[in-house]
Amino acid sequence: MFIKILLTVIFLVITVGVGVYPRKQAKSVEGFVLGGRKVGGWLTAFAYGTSYFSAVVFVGYAGQFGWKYGLSSTWIGVGNAVIGSLLAWLVLGRRTKLMTQHISSRTMPDFFGTRFDSQMLRVVASIIAFVFLIPYTAGVYKGISTLFEMGFGIPYEYCVVIMAILTALYVILGGYRATAINDFIQGIIMLFGIVIVIAAVLNLKGGLTEAVTQMANIPADDNPAINGGFADIWGPDPWNLLGVVVLTSLGTWGLPQMVGKFYSITDEGAIRRGTIISTIFALIVAGGCYFLGGFGRLFGMPPTLPNGRLDFDAIVPSMLNSLPDVLIALVVLLVLSASMSTLASLVLTSSSTMTLDLIYRDKKSEQGEVEEGAIDDAVAERIERRKVVVLRTLIVFFIVISLMIALNPPTFIAQLMGISWGALAGAFLAPFMLGLYWRGVTTASVWACFVWGVGLTLVNMLIGNPINPVNCGAIAMVGGFVVVVVVSLFTPKMKAEVVNGIFECYN
Repeated sequence: MFIKILLTVIFLVITVGVGVYPRKQAKSVEGFVLGGRKVGGWLTAFAYGTSYFSAVVFVGYAGQFGWKYGLSSTWIGVGNAVIGSLLAWLVLGRRTKLMTQHISSRTMPDFFGTRFDSQMLRVVASIIAFVFLIPYTAGVYKGISTLFEMGFGIPYEYCVVIMAILTALYVILGGYRATAINDFIQGIIMLFGIVIVIAAVLNLKGGLTEAVTQMANIPADDNPAINGGFADIWGPDPWNLLGVVVLTSLGTWGLPQMVGKFYSITDEGAIRRGTIISTIFALIVAGGCYFLGGFGRLFGMPPTLPNGRLDFDAIVPSMLNSLPDVLIALVVLLVLSASMSTLASLVLTSSSTMTLDLIYRDKKSEQGEVEEGAIDDAVAERIERRKVVVLRTLIVFFIVISLMIALNPPTFIAQLMGISWGALAGAFLAPFMLGLYWRGVTTASVWACFVWGVGLTLVNMLIGNPINPVNCGAIAMVGGFVVVVVVSLFTPKMKAEVVNGIFECYN
């Protein structure tokens, strides 16, 4: 216990210290939200990866889908690396950087408002982002607190509150640059940690070959007389597995906290470096998490919830419970690193969206206010300080709301994430991506996609989830492209001179 506490305290002190270091650069909105758009390829790649993978993946997804699909769940990690990282950087990285800088966009809702010439789009997008980032944040809290409870014996409620306070502290102090530096440190821990943990867990079952052999002998859930296919390459249920791959891989393309990383990167050279680094990071971390979770059935049945269903979120903690204390300390740091970086990204995205897209959404009046006081530089500085104060206040507000959900979580981690990603990426992915490439996207088609993504997710949830939330999210994302293309073909186009002016950034 002394070793676990010592390592955790050292980690947390370094994390808060990093928050103090860049605080001078976080006095302006541009510095606080985007790090002055001068964050290099290595920091951005690690920020992208650590925001992508958290306790939601390590505890919730790896446990639940490893149980359902066995070793074939590793395909989810491969999909995350190829689709969610490599292709995301190749397709979105350069164009997002250039267009958002050209139109002075600092958030995804700001992009919708400026790119499609509608401030109301910007307002509605900011509300969607704020509301549906909350269940994702609650899922992260639940994942990390479940593991802390296992490793330290600290009650779940205390863990949730402590993590929330510490994350808020370093984000409020240092803004995006503090989170990027911490993400790099936390990413290094994640890379080494996952490799060591996998080796240790497999060693408990006699090594890789023996563990795979044992998995191949596990019968199917519905028929004990036949092989369950949990060691097969495609697993027992390849179609539902594909739905998980789509949700967790393609979903990142439409999430504000992920796409926002491309806003802040320095230049195209950094984008090329970041593409390679981010892909390797995802392959090791995500592939490792799902590969590890695929062996969950070797460690016995998970506990049962009061409603009689299996507690999928307890599978990974139960796998790790028999490890030596030093390795449990490493696991705690691994998940703590992954989760705090994701939490920081989520709360920063939410607060910046509410501040810049609701409270200070009118760019023209904002610029005019500065110009009117241009004779006195103190006026402009005071305006910037006021916005940063609002940003920091809303960080606290967002954390309090997500804490209330996390203290009484309504469902499994995987379902919380499915609801969040389904609504956000279902609404944002298609219009954002097509808006970077196609001049023919209309404002009406963006509205239609917002209604499609959020509407499908909410209706499915309200009628009792007849479609699994994960599969529903995948349908929302893919269907969004059909909605945007079809509606754009039959609705009025934007003014050609406006669109041509926006696309000049690619010349």
